[in-house]
Amino acid sequence: MPLYERIRNLREDKDLTQTDMGKILSCSQRVYSNYERGDIDIPTTTLIKIADFHEVSVDYLLNRTDNPNTNI
Repeated sequence: MPLYERIRNLREDKDLTQTDMGKILSCSQRVYSNYERGDIDIPTTTLIKIADFHEVSVDYLLNRTDNPNTNI
């Protein structure tokens, strides 16, 4: 599953809008929408914020593992 599908599914699981996620990540809805469509690369710092917010590992977001648990 591509990164953009994972972040969309995680957002939808929490019943959040793209606007909500934009506010959480300090970006616009348009920028966040571009992340979910895979139109632009997600900066590393933002990727970490997304992982932390959803309490999953960055490896899970990047599809390096199917285990969403972090190793904290």
